[in-house]
Amino acid sequence: MTEYVERLPAPRLAPFVRTVWLQRTGDEPYVQRHLPTGGVELHFPLGGRPRLLGPLTSARLEVIPARTTLVGVRFHPGAAPPLPVPLDELVDQHVDLGDDRLAQAMAEAPERALEVLQARLRVTAVDPLVAEAVRLLMPWRPVDIDTVAGHLALSPSQLRRRCLRAVGVAPKVLQRTLRFQGFLALAQAGAGTAAGLAADAGYADQAHLGRECLRLTGLTPRELLGGSVEECACGHDHSASYLPFLRDSFKNPRFGVPSLAR
Repeated sequence: MTEYVERLPAPRLAPFVRTVWLQRTGDEPYVQRHLPTGGVELHFPLGGRPRLLGPLTSARLEVIPARTTLVGVRFHPGAAPPLPVPLDELVDQHVDLGDDRLAQAMAEAPERALEVLQARLRVTAVDPLVAEAVRLLMPWRPVDIDTVAGHLALSPSQLRRRCLRAVGVAPKVLQRTLRFQGFLALAQAGAGTAAGLAADAGYADQAHLGRECLRLTGLTPRELLGGSVEECACGHDHSASYLPFLRDSFKNPRFGVPSLAR
């Protein structure tokens, strides 16, 4: 068994951070399947070396040792902590971080680890054009990349270069990732049938969703969600992580709004 507690970020971090969490493994190692989110993550195993998980283009499996407490932070696409190398060099990479002062501070106050993390976490400025591109590429706004570039007064190649520098992946890759995250947000909320969720997230049909899920996660939607396509049954509440997606989607009145998204 593993305990997983997810929280919304502190207000000062909200423009940069999607969610923070604390995870504790039991007496056995835990196999964690990291999924593409469009952003980077910082992982702080208390008593261990902090690591950065770069933007993912497919699932990455990690075995978390038994009796480990891990504090994590997931950034919005285009936001990041100070990095040692350009973000596009960190795609699909899991790298150790040299500065472990924040990790030491959390290890010294494990009961307050999430508070210490958020009080001391450093972030870098977000490229405003990339932030607007991310907003336009969310799954509830079906749009082609050329249209996004034109809206930003950029050529498609200029938009691609800016996204690679600020997000780590090309705009089309980011759009596919955000679309899948939108599906997971709706599944977390139990917002409809499998075919309905696929359509609402922007897929051509349920088969299209299945192909994308297999490509991004290595599993079918039913396998990923724990036996159902309509609702996540993993046992963890990911509402905080999916709040940016749910807020947009639930402008549609036929969905019920989870309490966290009010």
